[in-house]
Amino acid sequence: MKSPVVKRSIVVAGHKTSVSLEEAFWNGMKEISGLRNMTLSELVGEIDSNRQQGNLSSAIRLFVLDYFRTRAMPPAAPDAPRPQA
Repeated sequence: MKSPVVKRSIVVAGHKTSVSLEEAFWNGMKEISGLRNMTLSELVGEIDSNRQQGNLSSAIRLFVLDYFRTRAMPPAAPDAPRPQA
């Protein structure tokens, strides 16, 4: 069975690196970079510089998940209690 994960090369801060991502995460990253008027390399560089731990592929998945999860949530009422994480 073929893995849905695809290894791709990208230049980050002038250095070529590779990330292994499912197509959905790669497409999500392309959508986000387009909405933010930045290149994929710039977006990956930002994700890379802000990650706390783990590998770059995992950091990208978490970034994309958080981005779309945040957009899908309705705005909270000013006095509504916030859900605990």
